Amino acid sequence: MSAPVALVTGGTRGIGLAVATRLAAAGFAVVAAARRAPEGALPDGVRFAALDVADAASVRGCFAALPRLDVLVCGAGSAGADPAEDADEAHWRGILSTNLDGAWRCAVAARGMLPDRTGRVVMIASVLGLRGVPDQLAYCAAKHGVVGLTRALALQLAPRGITANAVCPGWVRTEMAEARWRELGMTEADAAAGLPTGRVTTPEEVAGMVAFLASAEAGNITGQALVVDGGGMG
Repeated sequence: MSAPVALVTGGTRGIGLAVATRLAAAGFAVVAAARRAPEGALPDGVRFAALDVADAASVRGCFAALPRLDVLVCGAGSAGADPAEDADEAHWRGILSTNLDGAWRCAVAARGMLPDRTGRVVMIASVLGLRGVPDQLAYCAAKHGVVGLTRALALQLAPRGITANAVCPGWVRTEMAEARWRELGMTEADAAAGLPTGRVTTPEEVAGMVAFLASAEAGNITGQALVVDGGGMG
């Protein structure tokens, strides 16, 4: 029997790469999908596939090329503060197209391929899918949408025994977080000081939660938004 296949969008860097690495170690044949090829070699058990989740044709082509699909992890995302003054529809549409529309496109493409009883969908959302931040209208709207999409998808797939859950990280030590810290004029130490645990989350810790949700032990957990943020949400 061939190894189960996991597709991780945004799987060549940051949280996505950590997830791909962890799932490969758990025995999955992992496809790390992203718009651009990775700069370095991917871990053993992980191969690259070109995918732009904002492009419907790209999504269709990527999924059609899969031999099978057991786990979908939607990790592709983009961030950025809203423009300070005038409304910028291009910024709004760009953030939603990748973070929310992309997750929807992949979920729709995956649902007919996932096996009954063992199929898994995990969305990488954010704590900003559960609360708001003043200069992040587009990102908060997109990630709230991802949480809502996950909850509705979980109900849709429940009769087949397929689970769908969202992981909601807070500050994670990634390039995306570092860019945000620069925007805010702060450092990782500043971010850590605001958390009960006194440190930011690592990509590997988020990957551990994803791996659990992809496992047999999590077979009756569905429709949940699970926070991984060092206690920041209280």
